[in-house]
Formats: sequence, structure tokens, C-alpha cells
Amino acid sequence: MRVITGSARGRRLKDLPGLDTRPTTDKVKESIFNIVQFDVEGRRVLDLFAGTGQLGIEALSRGAEKCVFVDRSREAVKVVKENVTSTGFENQSQVIQGDGVSFLTSCREKFGLIFLDPPYAADLLEKALLKIAEIDIVAENGIIVCESALDKILPQLPAPYEMGRDYRYGKIKLTLYHRRTQ
Repeated sequence: MRVITGSARGRRLKDLPGLDTRPTTDKVKESIFNIVQFDVEGRRVLDLFAGTGQLGIEALSRGAEKCVFVDRSREAVKVVKENVTSTGFENQSQVIQGDGVSFLTSCREKFGLIFLDPPYAADLLEKALLKIAEIDIVAENGIIVCESALDKILPQLPAPYEMGRDYRYGKIKLTLYHRRTQ
């Protein structure tokens, strides 16, 4: 696992041991950033269910202003902190250990780009999407990128949110939501 491009290009990222965390493959990560390439620079990013933090770190490497990383696992948070330090993004990062949906409930800032990649078997993706729409933490013209199993059906969100298209990569599906201006 490595940073694909930007200021930290080529840096290796530490992985989590065991099978509890399913890191995004380099192919899927590269596809994500090809899709949002013009929507990263200068944005505030939320990497919810961060795992190793690779999506948020990739965004920082590509010019994001700040990234908040959230994961419930103590070990994941430790790895995210190590990866943030090894890539030199400590001053642009906030790493929080806690439940992702609970974090959203107390969140008081807006994000231009949100990555949601929870464990596939849990219903955390739907809960997070509905909570994000309810508390409206996405900046105008912001994007939510969801990674899920191919057969996962995601909910429609109320305006000003709209579901974009799906992208399929083997057994993985990426779904984008956009927050339009009102």
C-alpha cells in the first residue's frame, strides 16, 4: 500500500495486521481519485471508518487542506497516526478514536469531501449516509464517496443531496453523492 501521487508520492503506508480491516486496493483508490481529481485541492476531508487512513492521506498528498480521520479501533488509530507522521501531514490531520456515526452526531464542521468505507457486513454505511444528510455536514458542491459490496443498495438522500453514478470494480462498488447548492 502506497501513496499514488502528490507531495507524498510513493511513500509506503503501514497496514493493519489481521483480517479485520479490508484496505482499499490501489486500483480502486486510483479510480476514486481519478473520479474526484478536480474536487480535492483545498478541501476539508473526512475519512470516516479510516482503517489505515490511506484515502485521507492520498487526499492530503493531492492538496486537500485538512483531513479528519475517525476509526473505532485503537489499533487502526495508531496506524493512522503512524502513516500521517511518515507522510508529513501531522499539521493537517486530526485523528479521532471513536464510533463513526457518533462522531457525526457531534460534528460541527463542514467537509468538501467525505470517504465512507465501513466494514461491508455492517449497516454502518446507510446509517452514516442518513446522519450526514440529517445534520448536513457536506459543504456546497461537496462529494461523498462510498465504497461497498457490489450488491449493496444505498438509500436516496433528501435534497440538496443527490446520488450520482455507480462505478464497479469486480466485487466492489463506488457510489458518489453530491450536495448541490440550494
